[in-house]
Amino acid sequence: MLNALPEPDANNINELADALSETLFDSFDSGYYLGMMSGTSLDGLDAVICQFDEDDGAMDNGAKNKIVATHTKDFPANLRSVLLALCQPNGVDELADIKVNGEQQPQSELDWFGWASREYAEFASEVVAELLEKSAIVADSILAIGCHGQTVRHRPLLGFSLQLVDANIIAERTGISVVTDFRRRDMAVGGQGAPLAPAFHLAQFGTASDNELTKDRIVVNLGGIANITVLPAGQPDKVIGYDTGPANNLLDAWYQYHMAAGTITFDEALYDKDGQWAATGTINEALLAQLLTHPYFERPTPKSTGREDFHLAWLTEQIALVEAAIATSISAADVQATLTLFTVQSLAQAINKEAERLTLTNGELVVCGGGAYNARLLSLLNDAMPNWQVTTSDTLGIAPTWVEAMAFAWLAKQSIMGEVGNLPAVTGASKGVVLGQVCFG
Repeated sequence: MLNALPEPDANNINELADALSETLFDSFDSGYYLGMMSGTSLDGLDAVICQFDEDDGAMDNGAKNKIVATHTKDFPANLRSVLLALCQPNGVDELADIKVNGEQQPQSELDWFGWASREYAEFASEVVAELLEKSAIVADSILAIGCHGQTVRHRPLLGFSLQLVDANIIAERTGISVVTDFRRRDMAVGGQGAPLAPAFHLAQFGTASDNELTKDRIVVNLGGIANITVLPAGQPDKVIGYDTGPANNLLDAWYQYHMAAGTITFDEALYDKDGQWAATGTINEALLAQLLTHPYFERPTPKSTGREDFHLAWLTEQIALVEAAIATSISAADVQATLTLFTVQSLAQAINKEAERLTLTNGELVVCGGGAYNARLLSLLNDAMPNWQVTTSDTLGIAPTWVEAMAFAWLAKQSIMGEVGNLPAVTGASKGVVLGQVCFG
């Protein structure tokens, strides 16, 4: 609801415009926003309702803003299969057994993209409805939905990134304005379009309860891909962030492949809970060294990556190269153990590089994303970074599961408010820009 407008001079149209603008943006600054995120792990769609009122300062635990309600839902099996296939060039060739709308079979990658965009949006609309019902918040109270969609092709070196979702459907089904397509405006000004979360990390975790960090903080997101946001104490102008390499995507892909093949049997069907399977294996140093030769690790920043660089086919090629060299096979459990350390080593290399560049000797590593719940992964990270305090975003008021969804609620607010949403030092953009496109409800 807009505040009552002051009575301007009837002859002063500029005063009227200023009054309208001020009250309009005030009304969008502190209301409810809904954020939605499905990452490269593709384990489901996370959604949160947030309230942003940054003028009130940070909370006692150092975090700003708050999450009001949360919800997550697994993807329907067919939709997940199609999304995974679309993440790889010509991956849809394997979808011959999936029929849609009864008997209709899409004939090309573009057909599958169009179908999945619609299905993703219908599914997202269901998630929104369930979250609203769960929270007892009416749709009219939500100022906007920030929906990242599903990245199916991220090619910053070619100048594009594709996120699959039809915002028109979500807006129509929910009656709420929807902000999507967050990456391409950054790319239009020379950026990578990723990672986008560091801007939110700076806003949310870049201050303490006294409004200034007293120790260095690095936010570590362990989603499908790992990325870092370096927040040097007292130096907000030195913030940098980028993707460091794979996190859960290879671990999950290898686990799911062997679960489907019957090689292993655990309670969880999609991921190695707490690294239980990895803990049964032995790290293969030759394989670890081979994995770390991936050219991505030597690329200069800014940089970002995804399934295009790190995927199951690439992994099996690396295993074959090492097995040929050592003239023996590597057990599946040993591969999982090695992949877990691979995530940690590539992450630690990046953190140490930035710590040396900025003369950081210790501080906090704040872990978020699904990998924050992998006890084996966090134990190895502790071992690799003995001078840093490894904790999770729980200590700053947000459960690791919800940080990325909250980031896109915040980015939606930035878009609606006409505020910058990218960090040029992170993405490589030539300037800060307002991100996203709005489909009004």
